[in-house]
Amino acid sequence: MSQPHINVIHEDYTSSGRYVVTLPGHEGEAEMTWRSGGPGVIIADHTYAPPAMRGTGAADAMMRRLIEDARNKGLRIVPACSYVRAQFQRHPEWADLQIDIG
Repeated sequence: MSQPHINVIHEDYTSSGRYVVTLPGHEGEAEMTWRSGGPGVIIADHTYAPPAMRGTGAADAMMRRLIEDARNKGLRIVPACSYVRAQFQRHPEWADLQIDIG
């Protein structure tokens, strides 16, 4: 059974930003934040979904939007957040977008 469409809002503040999901009937908002890691690189540094939104597909929807935006903009992603790092491990087809900086 597939998840219903989840609308993900992208707030871009130039050198940082976030992806946000709100769901009818669920209190709060889920968010995934990022900051610039230099030219062509963003650092995905935090993902959070309130307890009432866990299991709804909100975090997955934000991750997929991050991947889509990175592909469209020619960006690479540093997975500084444990959720983003785990998703890259689960999706080897995204490996070309992952970059680790030390």
